[in-house]
Amino acid sequence: MDRIDAMRAFVSVVIEGSFSNAATAMQLSPQLVSKYVSKLEERLDIRLLNRTTRKVSLTEAGTHYFEHAQQVLLSIDDMESKLGGFQQNPKGTLRISAPVSFALKHMAKLVTDFQTRYPSVNVDLQLNDRKVDIVEEGFDVALRIGQLKSSSLIAKQVAPIRVILCASPAYLDKYGVPSKPEDLKNHRYLHYSYMEKYGKEDIYQWLDATNQLSPELSSNNGDLLVNAAVAGAGIALQPTFIASEALSKGKLMMVLPDYEPETLGLYAVYAHRKLLPHKIRCFINFIEGYYGSPPYWDESIQHL
Repeated sequence: MDRIDAMRAFVSVVIEGSFSNAATAMQLSPQLVSKYVSKLEERLDIRLLNRTTRKVSLTEAGTHYFEHAQQVLLSIDDMESKLGGFQQNPKGTLRISAPVSFALKHMAKLVTDFQTRYPSVNVDLQLNDRKVDIVEEGFDVALRIGQLKSSSLIAKQVAPIRVILCASPAYLDKYGVPSKPEDLKNHRYLHYSYMEKYGKEDIYQWLDATNQLSPELSSNNGDLLVNAAVAGAGIALQPTFIASEALSKGKLMMVLPDYEPETLGLYAVYAHRKLLPHKIRCFINFIEGYYGSPPYWDESIQHL
């Protein structure tokens, strides 16, 4: 019995939820998949799966073995993919989910350059600021902005993301320039609907106390809020990949730069349970370092 094939069969049964589904996924017969798992248990001299007529479930030993087996298979596939990748030409459709504003401003050239290098890969780029379920919704890769949290997904950092408070010179002339976070309570804050408070900085505490100047403005789109800030509507907390152009042209000014929130990250996220297709690996490798360090959108505001 091939130990790796048996390990793949066991992992596939756990992921797919049944021997028949695993057989379909592996393009094998259910009998052969069952034989692989049974022989694996015999060799290990321990039961890995509880079987009933309705379902299979992991034993305690099976749970531990599953976690390690996944890592072993991922390492094997990673090694083979890297070696084979020199000759292999990635093909197929790559489905990517990305945040709206970031994609509109910074992904057209990325995708064009990627397809120039890999002309056999079609790209289906879907824009959405909510966190999609990449497995359930059929995405190969999702780009996400935030702080890395524990997850069943694999995430690779692509670029640092600065988030800054900013307002127009006209607004600050009219309402004053905050010198400390508590001064924000006297200002109008332009709310981003999907903003997560990643840190415990005072800046977030005092932003919750703003909007004594009415009426309130909130939106699920950062570009709109930056444009509103340029128009003098209030103070916005937005990433520099949106605001840097207005900042470099003097249409916006940084507010409380000494209290800038902790830098976030742009991550490429993909499903842990998948043995990585070559098209995904090529994209992950391509996007790594693509935007520079620091990212090109921050170069024009480093002196501010």
